[in-house]
Amino acid sequence: MTHDLGGRSVVVLPDLHGRSDLLRAATGRYPDAHFLGLGDAIDRGPRSLETVQLLMDLHAQGRATLLMGNHERMMSEGLHWYRQYQGTQDMGDYRRAMEGFQWWMRAGGDTVRREVNPLTLEAFPPLLEAYLAVLRRVVYVTGDGGIHDELPAGPCVLVSHAAPPVKHARHPSPLSAALWLRPFEGPFPMPENVTYSLHGHTPVPTPTRLGRHLYVDLGAYETGRLAVVELNVQALPHITVLAGPGRPELGGRYSRFGEPLQAYTEPLLGRS
Repeated sequence: MTHDLGGRSVVVLPDLHGRSDLLRAATGRYPDAHFLGLGDAIDRGPRSLETVQLLMDLHAQGRATLLMGNHERMMSEGLHWYRQYQGTQDMGDYRRAMEGFQWWMRAGGDTVRREVNPLTLEAFPPLLEAYLAVLRRVVYVTGDGGIHDELPAGPCVLVSHAAPPVKHARHPSPLSAALWLRPFEGPFPMPENVTYSLHGHTPVPTPTRLGRHLYVDLGAYETGRLAVVELNVQALPHITVLAGPGRPELGGRYSRFGEPLQAYTEPLLGRS
């Protein structure tokens, strides 16, 4: 699948984790852009449902391409097996459904209970199920703004939640590796025509470059800092850090590696 955006700029949004206020700020700052979500829009933060609704509205307007993060992957596990159980009535499927649901609850899904009560597989929010249905794993962005599922022939940027899609001892499926691997599990080989790859998943105190891999998750849900990335296929991207309400000092706990990327900070005064 390829989306031709007619030359519109592509702006990447890393892990939002329920920060709908930062999402609104980003869409207001870039009213004509096409947004590429890195996944992990849910859990941890205060407004997962509102965040997903805003993303789905953008997707319906043709203004957003949405990727799966590891938190969406965990959310999908129990639901997948429960839908299968509804067809098979196999208690093994039901057990896997309950185990998958608890996996998500322990990893952050329990925060969604503050917004959805009751939150069960039997009454799973239709909005979240629809959101899961549109998510992609890995895309390649070309200089004309095209977003491709397959590696194109010319220069491009690889975008996925955690890492490039590679075979790895812990994740034999490359598409699984793209959701879970951390920088220290590399290096990750990439095709020569990929200028660089862009990821969230591993929180960093400042946008960071490690070889040809860029990491831009600033822990927005707790720090209030969202790195908004304007893709450039020919060179490093332009990065603006939207600084809203939060505790930016918590970013000091995050992993330090590689070299910092140039970024500009824009305070969001008066936003909540």
